[in-house]
Amino acid sequence: MPIHNLFLHSSMLALVLLLACCHTTAAMEQAAVGELFSYKIEPLLFNWTHQVISEQFRYRVSLEGYADLPSWLRYKYSHEYHAGFLYGTPTDRLADKSVRLDIVALNKQNYETRTAKLSIFVAQKLPSLNIIQMKIDNLNWVHLMDPGRVENLRNIFRKDLWPESESDLSVVFMESAVNMGGRLPLRPQQREGVVVHLGSSAQFSSRLKELQEEVRPLYKLSTCTYKRTSVQKVFENAGFKLDWCAFKTVGADISPEILFHNYGHRSHHDNFKRTDRWLGIAREDVPDRNYIDEFAFAFAIPGMIFAVLLGILSAALCFQHGRFEMSSTYQPATSTVQMVQCSDSNTDQPVTTLKSLKDPNCLLDNVSMHSHSPNNSYYQTDSPSNTYLRPKPPPYKGGTLNRNGVDI
Repeated sequence: MPIHNLFLHSSMLALVLLLACCHTTAAMEQAAVGELFSYKIEPLLFNWTHQVISEQFRYRVSLEGYADLPSWLRYKYSHEYHAGFLYGTPTDRLADKSVRLDIVALNKQNYETRTAKLSIFVAQKLPSLNIIQMKIDNLNWVHLMDPGRVENLRNIFRKDLWPESESDLSVVFMESAVNMGGRLPLRPQQREGVVVHLGSSAQFSSRLKELQEEVRPLYKLSTCTYKRTSVQKVFENAGFKLDWCAFKTVGADISPEILFHNYGHRSHHDNFKRTDRWLGIAREDVPDRNYIDEFAFAFAIPGMIFAVLLGILSAALCFQHGRFEMSSTYQPATSTVQMVQCSDSNTDQPVTTLKSLKDPNCLLDNVSMHSHSPNNSYYQTDSPSNTYLRPKPPPYKGGTLNRNGVDI
């Protein structure tokens, strides 16, 4: 076989394999300005009909020719539905324009890669002047991708609370409560919650205004899932449990109480225009920060407090020391001296001289100085002069010894 024929067959085989691995499909969807757009990405889009392993397919979505999505679109993968979802609210600058997206799918079982093209045409629509903002606690963001559940939520307002909005009531914004600053639930089985905005050009009904005044005192609380309102049963019967602290009505004749979401939804009566680029300030316009004043202010106040406390402590110690010196200087020394009365054994007359116990010659008299043997006069109890001396010891009793020398 010639070399050029072999090369031709190899090129054709490579092209067939490339087409088999990267199958390209195209889809067309329609969105409206100021209305929530959602799109489900599933294996059927790439002609994959079954799933062998768990979480077999993965998807990546980006703007055609770019690495990321436009600012008004978000993509999230749902492990509950095993599918990816695109959602967002187009802005008025996209009216009558098309947005083309590239979707890349990966089969994790055999690492086959396929691509698809998605084209979104944004139709012109009048913006919603009146918005209802609410937070649903018993749902996740992916549950509002179900058209049936969204229709049930709209029917609550169109048929009961806000009949004037029946013609153009739509969902203008939807996002997970966690992405809006909420906390994850303590138990994984609990739902994260979802923030939903419904909009219409109709004026608010009297019942909605009464409900607004009913929940207005709750705005100072962070959450109030325990609070019940007059329309509690209406939402619970449709399968929605609302956090009434987050229920607000914002309209053209009402001052906004919550800023709009970050995806560019603005009404036509706004005084400013949204730009695509962020314009920073010049370097010379940046205010200078004086660290010397801040350090001086940071050390001055603690230093003054320390000086005041040190002065109070020093004054207290000096005053206490002065009181101690005055008490030790002017207070007369009083010492208790115990006096005893000594007597002479050679004379019958008592001696009236008192002597201190600290005197070593107190208990000694002339007789005791000359004689080393005890005198019975010291132990006489009938003498009135010997009342302060010790008593006479008991008499000695002599015993008899037996043959063994034991005293009996």
